[in-house]
Amino acid sequence: MAVYVDDVRHQFGRMVMCHLWADTLDDLLAMVDRIGVDRKWVQGHPTLSHGKHRNASWVHFDISLGMKAKALAAGAVLTDRFGPAEHIARLDIASGDAVLVELAARKLRQIEHSREQRRIAAAEGID
Repeated sequence: MAVYVDDVRHQFGRMVMCHLWADTLDDLLAMVDRIGVDRKWVQGHPTLSHGKHRNASWVHFDISLGMKAKALAAGAVLTDRFGPAEHIARLDIASGDAVLVELAARKLRQIEHSREQRRIAAAEGID
């Protein structure tokens, strides 16, 4: 199984944050233990998360760029800004629920289209 970190940069006070998530909760918790992130910061889990953090759309951690470097050194896979949405779509497809599968397939097509548009813009020197 894999652990992922995205290339987003969200300001949080004086820190810059990104997202860390995994294919399984065990893999995610093993990674945060390894890099030194406190488990209490998990978001999107029905029992492990606290307060408003239970409402996150998927199970993940917001981590600093320093922790991102540690995660990458420990084997995390770098993804683009669409990585979390792609992950959620793949979970929905795995659920087998026909409605979720159709919506997720549409989402994956949108993600690929957006990635292609970004590739084209980058090749043309447009940011």
